[in-house]
Amino acid sequence: MPSGRALTGAAWAALVLSLWIWGQDGAPPPGTAAAPTTGDIAAAGRPPGIPLPPAHSPLAALEPRRVEIPSIGVAAPVVPRGLDDDGAVEPPPYETPETVGWYEDGAPPGAPGAALLVGHVDTETGPAVFYGLSAVRPGAEVAVTRSDGSVARFTVDDVQVLPRDGFDPRAAYGRRLPGRAELRLITCGGAFDRASGAYTANVVVSAYLSDASTDGSGR
Repeated sequence: MPSGRALTGAAWAALVLSLWIWGQDGAPPPGTAAAPTTGDIAAAGRPPGIPLPPAHSPLAALEPRRVEIPSIGVAAPVVPRGLDDDGAVEPPPYETPETVGWYEDGAPPGAPGAALLVGHVDTETGPAVFYGLSAVRPGAEVAVTRSDGSVARFTVDDVQVLPRDGFDPRAAYGRRLPGRAELRLITCGGAFDRASGAYTANVVVSAYLSDASTDGSGR
């Protein structure tokens, strides 16, 4: 079972590369230039004056089973994923577009570190699980059900649409504050470049553990 260890050295280098090239095989529905929510809804950092709850102490390392984002209607199973032959985080198959992938060589959601969940924004036939991800706003809740039935509850504190060229991967995907359990939700963003077969940006939603249930009740 993966631990909540930090990524260093070669592992971090591989992850940085994988996140940069992740989503190059994505494709919007036929006849469209890009998924509307990936660039035109300009996701941004937390506006002033929005109070956020304090961070909860990190939990034991357990695999995620399900993720829910009520503000955008996401309720999806989570499956472990590694890196593909190109060194990219392997997303769930296009045949299961409503499934979210967890980068299992990193931190599990709720454990110390920054856990990574990736999902498609769309397929050739229509929207996928993270189509509305850039519409998430600071203060929104993300609930992750874990393998023992406990629920780790995260509060969104930042949303960014980051161009694929010239961004700082550590700033985007690394842990923000020591000692916290954090979460990154990642999908493709920007415009779809048909010449390269890739989106021009990534949507990155950042959240931190703010509550947890341990009795399997979900509350």
